[in-house]
Amino acid sequence: MQTEGKSRMPHLFPSERFRTSPKEVWTTAFQDLGQRIADFFVRQASHQRALAYLQGLMSPVARKNGWQVAEEVGEATPYAMQHLLDRARWDCDSVRDELRTYTSQAIADPHGVLVIDETGFLKKGRKSVGVQRQYSGTAGRIENCQVGVFLSYASSRGHTLLDRELYLPKSWTDNPERCREAHVPAEVTFATKPELAQRMLERTLDSGLPVAWVAGDTVYGSSQKLRASLEVRKQAYALAVTCKEQVEVQGTSRRVDQVASSLAREEWQELSAGAGSKGPRLFAWARMELVTPEVNGWQHWLLIRRSLDEGAKPAEMAYVLVFAPAGTSLEGMVAAFGARWTVEQCFEEGKGEVGLDEYEVRSWHGWYRHVTLSMLALAFLTVLRANEKEDALKKSLDSLARPRSQRRPTLFKPKYLLISL
Repeated sequence: MQTEGKSRMPHLFPSERFRTSPKEVWTTAFQDLGQRIADFFVRQASHQRALAYLQGLMSPVARKNGWQVAEEVGEATPYAMQHLLDRARWDCDSVRDELRTYTSQAIADPHGVLVIDETGFLKKGRKSVGVQRQYSGTAGRIENCQVGVFLSYASSRGHTLLDRELYLPKSWTDNPERCREAHVPAEVTFATKPELAQRMLERTLDSGLPVAWVAGDTVYGSSQKLRASLEVRKQAYALAVTCKEQVEVQGTSRRVDQVASSLAREEWQELSAGAGSKGPRLFAWARMELVTPEVNGWQHWLLIRRSLDEGAKPAEMAYVLVFAPAGTSLEGMVAAFGARWTVEQCFEEGKGEVGLDEYEVRSWHGWYRHVTLSMLALAFLTVLRANEKEDALKKSLDSLARPRSQRRPTLFKPKYLLISL
């Protein structure tokens, strides 16, 4: 499958990368990234400032706000960085599109999964665009915050954030003066979180990025419009729904939790949803065919996940609507839905490593500019890690291919190196 744009990645064979220092590898890769986005800045000074901002976001400085990023890159005041996020002329959406191309060329594979999710950004006051008291998954409760809807990409080579939209509540869209003060474009109207997700999915799938599955939680899975848009594209999905979701089973409409309670013990299988921090994430899984879709060769299923911790309380259940080619295995569905956890890692790494949530801007365009540059920094680190793993694997294979007399001694057996990767 073709990907958008032409590759400008310097072609370094693994053997060539082995002969360069980590600093040289980092510098070459960062220079390439800078060249990729250069055309989207009206002035060269703004482009150079953006590169400095990216370096500041990737630095070890404790907090990635304007003052500390400026100090980290050797500037006496934060005004130039603030200008970059506010009045400088550059195309933020084109940088986002180049981020997608960069990701596609570096870590994409045919089994890639797009994951939809949201995260909260805690804020004080009421001036920051989109802020109000609303549920924040970050805090686990209702807080004064902004909410961003994100699209991430996960493959065998890594995972990173790919696209973003700021959720603008009706308390904002119903107040034109408030929107003007935050520089919200006049054409922006209220959109639900699933509608924002659908916009991101459409432009990403239109780009040609290899995508096998789309996954998401109940906020997005409960949207019939979102599911229908993916089915028209013949795009497989595994989207969670609430226990109240109605499905048609053998001509009868039933709640998904009622379907789950009617399953016999032998219909459940214990499978891993992927590796977690404490080992395989094991659950009991079952599935049931639903009404056949109009798309020839495709099938609807209800996938049910049950926790293995059964005691005084009933086992926790999750319900997933699946649309996939007929003959798709249960293991394939479980793996696709299990990839959903990678977006949580993206949020953790984005906030912990590249300051995704540490901005000090209030405007619409300021939010998009900071978040886009933060996502670009995260993608850069993801690509570097993927290349490091590839090089380590190549080194171990090259060592095995040499005559025993020419091999360097190692503290680890080669098979352990291969397993760890």
